[in-house]
Amino acid sequence: LLPASSRYFSLLNRPPPNYDGHIPLTKIERAALAIGSGLLSFRDPRRGDLIAALGEATAQPFFISALRNRMLHSPTGRRILRARPRITSTSLDIPKLRAMPPNTLGFAYAYWLDREGVSPDTRAAVRYIDDEECAYVMQRYRECHDFYHALVGLPVFREGEVALKAFEFANTGLPMTGLSVFAALTLKRREWERFWGVYGPWAVRNGWLAGDVINVYWEEELETDVGVLRGRLGIEKPPDLREIRRGERERRKTEKAEKE
Repeated sequence: LLPASSRYFSLLNRPPPNYDGHIPLTKIERAALAIGSGLLSFRDPRRGDLIAALGEATAQPFFISALRNRMLHSPTGRRILRARPRITSTSLDIPKLRAMPPNTLGFAYAYWLDREGVSPDTRAAVRYIDDEECAYVMQRYRECHDFYHALVGLPVFREGEVALKAFEFANTGLPMTGLSVFAALTLKRREWERFWGVYGPWAVRNGWLAGDVINVYWEEELETDVGVLRGRLGIEKPPDLREIRRGERERRKTEKAEKE
């Protein structure tokens, strides 16, 4: 049976889904989804559902298959594809991670979740990728996103997300991650200068030279020293963005007080 993307169908002749939750789309529908979700997510980068739809609409047929093939060329990637683990607050036992030594990946991940006020349970299910295995690859990428944040220490607000998306684009090649970098156009002047002067070059250099983050079996690395893991992957930790922004706010307050 050919995949949905290879079979003729129309709005009145839609084929059955290839997996639970799958929504087959015509080429016109896929293009409309990509354009619509792209424009709306540019206006509001906090809309995770729009970003997810954009990612799926632009990933196939080539890009998500290429990422799946990179997993197939890796022994660890093949194990992940066979086991198909999911990353949720229950599968990881977050309270246990909080009790781990501070130098471990598990503690860094739990600390980052608590600090940013996010949960691994908020990742949307993949719906528009036709191939079932490729759909899992997209789901895996999506659920591992918070581990990338924890590994490099970038926060979730717009400036940090743009930097991480640039890193992901250089590392995974998924078009959505590259398109998301256009959100840099909405940054304030100081943020724009930091992105082009510090975080953009860091993202391109590290994303391009680092090992494939999609092939990290994060569930097996929770007790690993986070610095050792960065070194193994060839990733440099960027300057602490929160500390930089905090320092700038304090400096502006001091300058304002002195003028008054």
